[in-house]
Amino acid sequence: MGWQRKLLRVNLTAGTCVSEPLNMAWAETFLGQRGLATKYLMEEIDPKVDPLSPDNKLIIATGPLTGTMASTGGRWSAVTKGALTGAIACSNSGGQFGGELKMAGWDMVILEGRAPSPVYLYIEDEHAELIDAGHLWGRSVWEIEPAIKAVHQDPLIRIASIGPSGEYGCRYACIINDLHRAAGRSGVGTVMGSKQLKAIAVRGTVGVKPANKQAFMKAAGTASMTLANNEGRMVFTRFGTIPMMDVTGTFGALPTRNNRQVLFEGFEKLNATAMRTPNEHGHTNLITNSACFACTIGCGRICHIDPQHFSVKDRPQYHHASGGLEYETAYALGAAVGVDDLDAATFAGFICNEYGMDPISLGGSIAAAMELFDLGVITEKETGGIRLEFGNAQALCQLAEMTGKGEGFGRQIGLGSKLLCEKYGRPELSMTVKGQEFAAYDGRAMQGMGLAYATSNRGACHLRARPYEHDFASTDVAGKAKVVKESQDFIAAIDSSGLCLFTLSSGLTEEHYASQIDAACGGGWTAERMRETGERIWNLERQFNLAAGLSVRDDTLPKRILEEPAPSGAAKGLVAKLPQMLPEYYQLRGWTADGKPKGETLSRLGLA
Repeated sequence: MGWQRKLLRVNLTAGTCVSEPLNMAWAETFLGQRGLATKYLMEEIDPKVDPLSPDNKLIIATGPLTGTMASTGGRWSAVTKGALTGAIACSNSGGQFGGELKMAGWDMVILEGRAPSPVYLYIEDEHAELIDAGHLWGRSVWEIEPAIKAVHQDPLIRIASIGPSGEYGCRYACIINDLHRAAGRSGVGTVMGSKQLKAIAVRGTVGVKPANKQAFMKAAGTASMTLANNEGRMVFTRFGTIPMMDVTGTFGALPTRNNRQVLFEGFEKLNATAMRTPNEHGHTNLITNSACFACTIGCGRICHIDPQHFSVKDRPQYHHASGGLEYETAYALGAAVGVDDLDAATFAGFICNEYGMDPISLGGSIAAAMELFDLGVITEKETGGIRLEFGNAQALCQLAEMTGKGEGFGRQIGLGSKLLCEKYGRPELSMTVKGQEFAAYDGRAMQGMGLAYATSNRGACHLRARPYEHDFASTDVAGKAKVVKESQDFIAAIDSSGLCLFTLSSGLTEEHYASQIDAACGGGWTAERMRETGERIWNLERQFNLAAGLSVRDDTLPKRILEEPAPSGAAKGLVAKLPQMLPEYYQLRGWTADGKPKGETLSRLGLA
C-alpha cells in the first residue's frame, strides 16, 4: 500500500515513543499528509488552545506517494495550530527528509506535550527514542545537522530541525530540513520550539510498496515522461521560480515597499539574468540547480555570495554554497523592502535557513517596520541606531541576523508584522491575512489572488489557489471565485498526496495524480474522488478555524489593498474587489453568507 499503516506517537512530557495503527478509514477519506494530519489534529486538540501550550500538537505527516518512485514524491507537511496566525497551519516541504521518514515505515509522527529539557527525536526504522539535546540548544541548523550525523556515525541520516528563532519564540520560525528546505510558514517551527524539540533525525531502510506495483510503475512512468517533455518543467529546471520576477515586475503585480507600490524599479537586479551574470568582481551568484527526493524538475537554486560583499567580507563561514533565492524570497527580501542588492538578499535568505525563519514573513515584517520608520512612528531610539529606510541593504542584513538570534530590535521584528504594527498603534500597515504576511502578488493587480489570500485557511498564501493565468489575462473579477474555489480544492488533494504542487504547473493533469494514487493505494481513486477529497479537506480546515474563533471578519484584506488604488501597472486605479467576489465564493462553497459551511455541505462531505 502507499500507506505504511502506522504512526509514531511521541509524548515529549513522558519521554515515550509508541507505535500505533493508522486509522485507515480516515486515510481513505482524507488521503494523507495535509488532509489526514488535519483530521487527527481536529480530533485530538481543542482548536481554542494556545498554539504554544503543551496541549497543542505538532504532526509531521507524509502522503501515500511520499517515498515512492512517483516524480516529486518526497513531500511532507507539518500540521499544527499556527503560532503566527492562531489558525490551522499546514506547512509543506521537500528535500530528502519526507522520503526518509516514509521509508523508515511511518506515515506520520504525532508530537504532544512538552519535554522538560531540550531533546531530539531519533528514528531508525522501527526504533525511535528521545535523546538529550542540551548541547544543541542555541545552535543553528547549519551546526546541528553535522553534529547529529557525527553522533550516529551515519551521513545518510535526514534531519528536520529548528534554529535559535524557534527556541526564543519568533512567531514565524520554520522547520528546516536538509539544510535549506523548509516547512516555512505560519510558525510551525515556533510550535516545535515550544515543545523543546530541537530536531527529528531519521534513517529509513524499510521502503514503500505500492498496492499494485505494475500499475503504479506504468502510471508513475507516464507522469514522469509528461513532466520531461513539458515546457513549464523546463523553465523550472533551468531558472527555478525566479522568472516570475519579470512577469509581475512588468505587469505591475509585484508588491513593493510594504505594498505602497506595485512596480519595483530594481527588479531586474534580482531576476534570473542577474543571478547568472558576473558582477564587477567576476562573481556569479548562481552555481547550479538542485532537486528534492525523486524529483525530475529540480527547481532549487544553489548559490553563493561574493566574498567581497559587505555582508560576508571577513566572514568565511558564509563563503560556501547553499540554497539561493527563489521568487518569494527575492520578493520578500528585495522588492518588499526596496532592496535591489542581489547578494544582500541572498545573505538574508541564508540567515533564514541558518536560523530557521520564514523569509516571506521576515521580509514583510521588516517592510512594515521600514514604513513605521518612514512615518516617524519608530526612530533610531527603538531600532538601536539602525536607520530602517526602504532600500537600506545593510539594515536588511543586520536585522535578519538580529531577528534570527532574538537580539535587540530583532525581537520586535520576530513578532510578525501584525503584532508589530499593533504594538506601535498602526495596525493598518500590516500586509497580512489572518496574521500571515502577503506573498509576492498584489491583490489589486491580481484580483483572484486577492480572493485567495482572503479565504486561505492558513492566512495569506500563494500556494492554496491557482488563479495566475486568469489574473494575468484580466483584472475583471468575473469567473475568479470559481477558479479560486476549484483550484483550492484540488491543491488540497495534491498537498495530501506526497507530490509537489509544481507538477501542476509542469504538465500533470488530474488523471495523472489519480492514476498514481489509485495504483499505490489499492484502487477506487479517480479524479472526481480527488476533487471531492480536496473539498472535504478545505471544509475541515474551515471547521477548525471557526472552532478556534475565526470568522467571516478574518476573510478580508488590509485597508491599503481594499481602499488605496494601485498607483501604476495593469491595474492602475483599481482596488481589490473582494466585496464583489466573496459572496459568490461562499455560495459556490455551499456556505452561509457569514462563511459557515451549511449542514447539507457538511453532510455531503461526511463532516457533519
